Amino acid sequence: MKELIANFSQQLKEAIKIGESANLTKNTSIIRNVMITGLGGSGIGGTIVSEIVYNQSSIPINVNKDYFLPEYVNNETLVIVSSYSGNTEETLNAFEIALTRKAKIVCITSGGKIADLAKDTNTDYILVPGGMPPRSCLGYSLTQLLFIFNFFGLIKNDFKSQLKAAIDLLEKEENQIKKDAETIAHKLVNKTPIIYSVANYEGIAVRLRQQINENAKMLCWHHVIPEMNHNELVGWTEKNNNWAVLFLRNDNDYDRTQKRIEINKEVISKYTDTIIEIYSKGNSVIERTIYMIHLSDWISMYLAEIRKVDATEVNVINYLKSTLAGS
Repeated sequence: MKELIANFSQQLKEAIKIGESANLTKNTSIIRNVMITGLGGSGIGGTIVSEIVYNQSSIPINVNKDYFLPEYVNNETLVIVSSYSGNTEETLNAFEIALTRKAKIVCITSGGKIADLAKDTNTDYILVPGGMPPRSCLGYSLTQLLFIFNFFGLIKNDFKSQLKAAIDLLEKEENQIKKDAETIAHKLVNKTPIIYSVANYEGIAVRLRQQINENAKMLCWHHVIPEMNHNELVGWTEKNNNWAVLFLRNDNDYDRTQKRIEINKEVISKYTDTIIEIYSKGNSVIERTIYMIHLSDWISMYLAEIRKVDATEVNVINYLKSTLAGS
């Protein structure tokens, strides 16, 4: 896992080449909405990219993390099926439903049943390298999503230059990112991390939570601002230094939201001594997002090392899947 995280910038370079070579076809009907369906390490890319393109796409983009699709999905819907293994049963079921609805479908996968079904039904698909834990391959799926959105005219062509700038940023900042991540990880040991982000970066908060869950084998939770100001903030009533709060921030966050964060810090500091602020770096949403993803991954990796746990091991997930397969 450590090597996979270290190679993230190389993965992004390879992902750009894959996206440039993708063979996609236009839909016969106008696309009026987008549904990205996928779970876990395959699905988080959809959540993150839907936030990246929030201010560009003129049509609704939703993310599905279940067996079923909403009733509005039809022949005017672009359904992006994302399953790294190609065998995720929930995603496969959603794929089959999309076929019956005659939606325009594009799959992102390394193979498996989804690749086979795509071939059998003459459905567009993009193959990415296989054989790795899905959560370590976010660079592949995230990049392909951007290429798909661009192909269907949902985002501008400058996404590629922004991706390349993000790669340059990671390579320039790699040593500092690792240093910062290790410092943060030491502050989180033997504590329950509580992650807060602004609303349009929730995908980054979810990614950090998932990586801490899977790599470091720790429970944690997240919420977003301003929504948590209308509920969770009231729950801060007891002193507990076993909680560690991380605020994920950007220099260009909306000024009213930044004021809310400052007030939140004031309130929460009465109940825990560990409050960590993590600021993104970069000149675009794509750069800031990829920077935060990479920093988050290193935080989870250092936590795993400090806790002396195997970051790659996911035996309980394998048990769940094998038990379901036998029922």
